[in-house]
Amino acid sequence: GQPYLWARLDRKPNKEAEKRFKRFLYSLEDCKEFVWNVEEDFKPVPDTWIPAKDIEFSNGNPLPDENGHMPGWVPVEKNSKQYCWHSSVVNYEAEVALVLKHHADPGLLEISPVPLSEILEQTLELIGTNINANPYGLGSKKQPVHLLVPHGAFEIKNPPALKQNDILSWFEGCSEGKVEGIVWHCHDGCLIKLHRHHLGLRWPLAETYLNSQPVVIAFNRTKYDCDFEPKSLFHHFSKLDGQRFDRLQDIKFD
Repeated sequence: GQPYLWARLDRKPNKEAEKRFKRFLYSLEDCKEFVWNVEEDFKPVPDTWIPAKDIEFSNGNPLPDENGHMPGWVPVEKNSKQYCWHSSVVNYEAEVALVLKHHADPGLLEISPVPLSEILEQTLELIGTNINANPYGLGSKKQPVHLLVPHGAFEIKNPPALKQNDILSWFEGCSEGKVEGIVWHCHDGCLIKLHRHHLGLRWPLAETYLNSQPVVIAFNRTKYDCDFEPKSLFHHFSKLDGQRFDRLQDIKFD
């Protein structure tokens, strides 16, 4: 009954099963004909793990996808060591998460605590100091900074035509194209992702589109009936309430 942040955890086959699956794939046979022993072929996962919604079941057991993985989720517990960076952006006492989004003013970003009740059933990207080589330059080793970005929060204003040359030109020739990739949201609910690497383009970049915009901190601490721990990101950001920075990487807590 309490809103919770969950981290993605794909259940993968053990070494022996993976070898067997790869031999089958290399034989150019249809991978749909491959037979898994779900109870013995896969690595153990925590008891709290749940499979993703679209996973198929057989005899009560979740079935792997065409890549031999079972996408799923585990709850991010407070003070979790394995998911410490996920844990740093959520506060269960106040039931809020630290989120990066558009500000009401055009061309301005905002970092603010968002009630978990407002992002139920959404997927979000964790960015920051210790995630994917930190392409946005957030924080430092001494003071790591992490944030959640709701998927679909940053809509492309002038998307390229669906032709390879046009997409390449967009990625390489305009400031809006200095992003990791594009996800098309189709009318039938399908999502199609294109990463720069799919086109042989470099990532991360020295300058990114997300880091080219100013950002304001909006954190009204009086709204929350709890004391944020002194070393927490929530405490640090609350002290910056109302401050504006030229870029994400300019945010400092000192």
